Amino acid sequence: MQLPRMYHPRKNSFIFNFFSWYIEFIIKKDFSSVNFNKADIKSDSSILLLANHFSWWDGFFIFYLNKKLFKKNFHVLINADNYKKVGFLKYLGGFAAENKGKDVLETLSYAGKLLDDPENLVLIFPQGRLHSNHEKNIDFKKGVMQVINSSKKNVSIIFSATFIDYFSKRKPTANIYLQHWGNEEYVSLQLLKSAYNKHYDQSLVKQTQITE
Repeated sequence: MQLPRMYHPRKNSFIFNFFSWYIEFIIKKDFSSVNFNKADIKSDSSILLLANHFSWWDGFFIFYLNKKLFKKNFHVLINADNYKKVGFLKYLGGFAAENKGKDVLETLSYAGKLLDDPENLVLIFPQGRLHSNHEKNIDFKKGVMQVINSSKKNVSIIFSATFIDYFSKRKPTANIYLQHWGNEEYVSLQLLKSAYNKHYDQSLVKQTQITE
């Protein structure tokens, strides 16, 4: 079987442990707090975590969340430029397609195969690129379904919506709203997008109801 032309995650315990500590350090240094709710999952399933993408911090937030809550082997689909420019990402589970076209399809299939291991978590930003945190609707690229359909579908799909506000503090507070989606046996891109956006809308309402 020919391996996909892609940039794979690398393993180095020293680098992983250092940046695991460092990410938690800078989050606690730069944020007043990072809050999240619990999302129950099946113990024998992997996690596909779908999150909005509005800042440099997003992957670090979910890495931190996984460390504190899910405790799975973290993986994240990134673009080739970030894989090459931000050298440590590959040691934190980052992987990317080398080129467009067939390489992307093979990389998405690789992500699906990662989900066949119940010890894994795969983070995907369905929007594909950065958007404002004030976005009203989260768009989904087709690649999400390629990932799901390439797996054996013993997967817990988690929706994550993150919002940042300062309120009366000098440092911002990040609130991460999680939902375990009890997905139908048949999953389509439109169904997934609709369900995620419903969660996103409800999370935004909760965020706007916060007062100090």
